[in-house]
Amino acid sequence: MSYTGLAYRLPRPLRRHILHFESQIEDAVADFARALPEGARVLDAGSGEGQYRHHFTRQRYCGVDLAVGDAAWDYSRVDALADLTALPFRAATFDAAIHIVTIEHLREPGRAMAEIARALAPGAPLLVAAPHEWEVHQAPHDYFRYTRYGLAYILEQAGFEVREMRASGGYFRLLARRLLNGLQFFTGGVRWLLFLPAALLLVPPALFLPLLDALDRDRNFTLGYLCTARKRAQ
Repeated sequence: MSYTGLAYRLPRPLRRHILHFESQIEDAVADFARALPEGARVLDAGSGEGQYRHHFTRQRYCGVDLAVGDAAWDYSRVDALADLTALPFRAATFDAAIHIVTIEHLREPGRAMAEIARALAPGAPLLVAAPHEWEVHQAPHDYFRYTRYGLAYILEQAGFEVREMRASGGYFRLLARRLLNGLQFFTGGVRWLLFLPAALLLVPPALFLPLLDALDRDRNFTLGYLCTARKRAQ
């Protein structure tokens, strides 16, 4: 089991301390859902296993995915199997959309974002979570990483107006995450014998470093970004 899998078994306050980006994403999706009216049509563009579906019980949720990202995932709850560059919906079908840590897996992100914009009604809100400094995952379908400027450019070119761009932590949270990533090199075979010493070396500073994160005011070192945008009115 990966350290993230282990972290999800920890008490909630400690889990949120360790998995800061994931916790911020979960909070952002929950807030986004609460702000939508009952019955709103919501597109989850790149829904994966539909892990955010439960936030939209008051709305009409539609999860779309190509189901090629992770062979271990269960894609049986996907509402529409489709490429995000060719959505099977009429223009202005949806009242809102979320696009969560998916944009890095798109070969043509600009085309996909333009297609999401086409499927949204004018003025519809969009929530995007995008990685900046993140390990390769779901290989070989992992193509890009984003700065705040690159993400804003793609969204604006696709027809969105960026409302907020928020970095998920700074240098010290990033460093803490990288220390915890190091535990993966001490699993398997005889390497397990070194896991406990490695954990004793890496975990204490990883727990302490996030307390210094306020020192990084520029947030140029970050795991990723949370962005809220709105489709421009026609």
